[in-house]
Amino acid sequence: MTASGDHDQSFIQEVLPAFISDALEQTEALEQLLLALEESPGDSALLNALFRCAHTVKGSAGIFGLEAIVGFTHHVETLLDRLREGTLAFTPAMNTLLLQCNDQLRLLVAQASDASVEPPDAAQRRTALVAQLEATCGVAPAAKPGADVPGAAPAGAQREGRVRWSVAVDFGADTFRNGMDPMALFDYLRGLGTLEQLHCRTSSVPALDALDAEDCHLAWTMVLNTAAPRSAIESAFSFVIDDCKLSIDALDDAAAEAGAAPSAMLQAPAAAPAAAAPRAGDGTSTSVASGDDRRIIRVQANRLDAVINLLGELIIAGAGAALLARQTHQTALIEANHEIGRLIEEIRNSTLQLRMVPIGETFSRFRRVVRDTAAELGKDVQLDIQGGETELDKSMVERIADPLMHLVRNALDHGLETPEERQAAGKPAQGRVVLAACHESGSILLRISDDGRGIQRDKVLRRAWERGLVEQGVVPADADIDRLIFEPGFSTAEKITNLSGRGVGMDVVRSNIEALRGSVALDSQPGHGSSIEIRLPLTLAIIDGFLVVVGNSKFIFPLEAVVEVVESRGPVTRQDSRGRGCIELRGQLLPVVSLRELYSLDSPQPPRASVVVMRAGGRRYGVVVDQLMGQHQTVIKPLGRMFRSLRGMAGSSILGSGEVALIIDVGALGELASTGGDHVASRYSRLSSADRSAAVPLRT
Repeated sequence: MTASGDHDQSFIQEVLPAFISDALEQTEALEQLLLALEESPGDSALLNALFRCAHTVKGSAGIFGLEAIVGFTHHVETLLDRLREGTLAFTPAMNTLLLQCNDQLRLLVAQASDASVEPPDAAQRRTALVAQLEATCGVAPAAKPGADVPGAAPAGAQREGRVRWSVAVDFGADTFRNGMDPMALFDYLRGLGTLEQLHCRTSSVPALDALDAEDCHLAWTMVLNTAAPRSAIESAFSFVIDDCKLSIDALDDAAAEAGAAPSAMLQAPAAAPAAAAPRAGDGTSTSVASGDDRRIIRVQANRLDAVINLLGELIIAGAGAALLARQTHQTALIEANHEIGRLIEEIRNSTLQLRMVPIGETFSRFRRVVRDTAAELGKDVQLDIQGGETELDKSMVERIADPLMHLVRNALDHGLETPEERQAAGKPAQGRVVLAACHESGSILLRISDDGRGIQRDKVLRRAWERGLVEQGVVPADADIDRLIFEPGFSTAEKITNLSGRGVGMDVVRSNIEALRGSVALDSQPGHGSSIEIRLPLTLAIIDGFLVVVGNSKFIFPLEAVVEVVESRGPVTRQDSRGRGCIELRGQLLPVVSLRELYSLDSPQPPRASVVVMRAGGRRYGVVVDQLMGQHQTVIKPLGRMFRSLRGMAGSSILGSGEVALIIDVGALGELASTGGDHVASRYSRLSSADRSAAVPLRT
């Protein structure tokens, strides 16, 4: 291989990830557009957007020489072209075919970077899909390799009559610097037809002593004989249109039949509106407004993660500097460090915002899941998405996708009835699944609900008796029965299917969500449906915390979970061995837990203590602490292996002094406080006034 060839291969490998990212976005957009088209079959805007997405993928793949993608997408593009021209009528079966083709297109794109991802039978599936596409379009089978019109020809190549086009392109000086190879464009044009002439004009090339090897000074003229329309030729230059001057002239009278327009010099046309294309999933974007123009700057996810990690270290170093400044008692130095801390906080907020993406992008993926699963189960289901604009940390969105998938499929399989069963129960034949998201108390709340049969508690309880999860004959409270579905290996399915019966799913959901410092709550009404609420922190990296001290240990509460702080003036029921009890707060009993007793901290009792009132989901509880240190920017670090099983802890953080503080898991600690507190509260409420006044004070 020549040095030039080595350079080309190196260049392709360097920019290939950008193509893959763009192409995967286009396939995601294709899927959403196809699902939208199913609801609005005659929408010409959707059909045009679909064609543009497919054509963009094919054009990009052609530049990189990915012939498998080009050839397969050509057949998809042909069908889409017939649909938008009105020569074929859209049908649900046709949409199913296009969705299956899009799945294969996504697989081909992934295969461009890793050939091992392709299943053994993928090629046979694509061959079968191509045959279905050709049969649907009513065209002859694709030409064999080496035929006059190659299989990679664009939509419209099946038309009779070819047109000769005069194409002139004058590349700008920065063409090479921007990563474009003109020869790759010409190879793509050869796939559209026959290049009868190709002439390079070198009149603009400067003398050797003035030549910059990175500048492009070349211009080409050519004659292209093709059945493709003018738009297909223009699209070949879509990636270099900002760096060149392009003119296309029809040389034949048949140009009118091929969609020719009057000759014009093309230079940086306005981009077509994005057709439901999602935001980039592997980075972030910055928009610079210039009229209607918006620039998107891609950033690799690992680079952004590195910036956030460095930001965390900066926060820790800043806290240490602020501590040293306070120890000097120099007002000017303290004020300077305070200003630095303010700027660091602004940088933190802005940087974390770069990783925030709308949860609606993840929700939209489930439209296909609901469509296919409902069809497999013989059910009629409508998916409603609410609060899709709610933003969440990108890293968390990726990790919550699988638990959401389990919950949606579970609602379809176990929750919703068949149309006949629903009508017999006096319900509409069509079932409803709702995916909703909103911000609440500094966290994000995700809700998956359905209007199905609800949890069949008698069936759950029988299975729990059979498996020994509940003692035979014992009937727990409804909420306890509902929670049994989260037990490992638990399933009420009578037989194993593609969707259920293996006892894998709900326990995985709970463990994955808890690993994200989240919590799961279930509410079910027999005959009316079920609702599962997932609460998650907004980010996994840096949070605002509330620092407290118990003995010689320091703990951090997520600030958004702190409701108020009260002194220990009132009485408290006697605490159990885990430090759980109750206090009376404004006429209401509040479960409390003492961190000193819960974690067996060996330190003397302080003369006074405080109660930090926390909110976990819809419940409130108190935590007994010795000293309040106030708000603290907290960089979350994972717990060591020895402490991962410690209940009530979500992570750790390094303070400015170099000490380690443990971050409280608000949900898990709330369960500990309420479990013991509810029992003690019931006993406390039955005490007489004299007995209550004799209760052990909180500080003991």
